[in-house]
Amino acid sequence: QVQLVESGGGLVQAGGSLRLSCVASVRGIRTYAMGWFRQAPGNERESVATISAAGGATSYADSVKGRFTVSRDNTKNTAYLQMNNLKPEDTAVYYCNVALYYWGQGTQVTVSS
Repeated sequence: QVQLVESGGGLVQAGGSLRLSCVASVRGIRTYAMGWFRQAPGNERESVATISAAGGATSYADSVKGRFTVSRDNTKNTAYLQMNNLKPEDTAVYYCNVALYYWGQGTQVTVSS
């Protein structure tokens, strides 16, 4: 059974940091790109960061470049999103994605000003 479980969300003050984790129980996970998306109330879900299957290539939304870092450990079937210098506009539910097909349940990130 396919399962993606995110963790690491929470409440943090502006300028703070959080690290999200996503453990993926997907057969062949090492062959798929993974990504992080977010959705704020009233907004569409947007891509935040993506990482290639082997982890050698990454991409970021302009709004998070220089502040967020995506990584993965294929030995643990886990992807990470390190979020630094958080801003109130980063407040959203963050979702892990595999191959633009499988989704996690989301983890709430709230940044207070």
